[in-house]
Amino acid sequence: MNIRTLTTICCMIVGICCMAQRKELSQAKTYIKSGKDFDKAEKLMTGLLAKDSVNRQNKKIYQMWLLAVQKQYEAANEKLYLRQKYDTAQFFGLVRRMYQISVSLDSLDAKPDKKGRVRPEYRKDNAFYLDKLRRNLYYGGTFQVRKGVFDDAYSYFETYLATCSQPLFTGYNYAKEDSLIPQVAYWATFSGYHRQRADSVLRYSKLALRDTSRQEYTLQYICEAYRWQRNDSGYVSTLHEGFKLFPRHQYFFPRLADYYNQHGESEKVLKLAEQGLMADSLNQLMLLAKSVAQLNMGDDEGCIATSERLIALNDTLPEAYFNLATVKLNKALALERENEPRKNRRKLTALYTEARPYMEAFRKLAPSDKQRWAPALYRIYLHLNMGKQFEEIDRVMRR
Repeated sequence: MNIRTLTTICCMIVGICCMAQRKELSQAKTYIKSGKDFDKAEKLMTGLLAKDSVNRQNKKIYQMWLLAVQKQYEAANEKLYLRQKYDTAQFFGLVRRMYQISVSLDSLDAKPDKKGRVRPEYRKDNAFYLDKLRRNLYYGGTFQVRKGVFDDAYSYFETYLATCSQPLFTGYNYAKEDSLIPQVAYWATFSGYHRQRADSVLRYSKLALRDTSRQEYTLQYICEAYRWQRNDSGYVSTLHEGFKLFPRHQYFFPRLADYYNQHGESEKVLKLAEQGLMADSLNQLMLLAKSVAQLNMGDDEGCIATSERLIALNDTLPEAYFNLATVKLNKALALERENEPRKNRRKLTALYTEARPYMEAFRKLAPSDKQRWAPALYRIYLHLNMGKQFEEIDRVMRR
């Protein structure tokens, strides 16, 4: 096959494609003029775009597609205005689709011509039309949030926020002038969290933090995203930020304390607890964390004072009793290591006697935590020569 024949065949193919485009564009235009079958017009255009990559470079196809969806939206809007039944999700879906089509069209429309000039043909009118509908993207997102469809919700909020940087909306200055942006960013972050997608949470999190009414929740979602990513530095630094801003909030302090306890950094737990207690001196969780940190650090007197204070505030917390008993038992163990039983007999008896009521209280409040109270009570009853109690605890440990 020579070059001339090949060129002729290529021209014939292009000609056939152009004829198909013109035919279906004309049919779509007829549907639209008829005032009905707008969905059929849309289907013709999406069919053209799916059929051939050449068609995806044709601005007229995209503009006809956009017009078909616009007409569907206007018909749906009229039904809603007249309080006629219409699928709300479908209504909002039409708005989102118009934005998506317009962005695709604008990327073609903004390509330089042969002389390098950029002269968008459709941008001004399309942006003007869509600007009036932009708030519906927010409403569509919150509608999906209420339904629990977080993938769709995220898509609406993402589409809304993307308008701040898209060339299609040049001159609208949404990033500076739209006061709703932090709220939309929060809901995008919220939806990303419920999708359990770290990237979706973090993408708009800085904008979301500008919504000060929900800032503590945004910080929680950021923490969880870093945890999913196993990003310890991001996780811990965000926990610190949250604790600094919201020291009374139940999320940040416990996780910071857990993190440092797992890494054997009791002094950091103690420092955090003392900082938190400056804001809320009666916070039982922080007092308990302080008590545990003091116990781990060997600050016996400090642990006793903190635990007693905690019991005075709430006498139903098992750990406060356990910590007090453990301090006494640790002191007894230290004396036993001296291996001078005659010299230390009275002190040992006093320590085991003091430990007993606290460990018995712990057993009563945490009966399932046998691994901690059973060995401790075994020691106490043995050293105090309490035969009946010793036999009972011995049976418990043998089960």
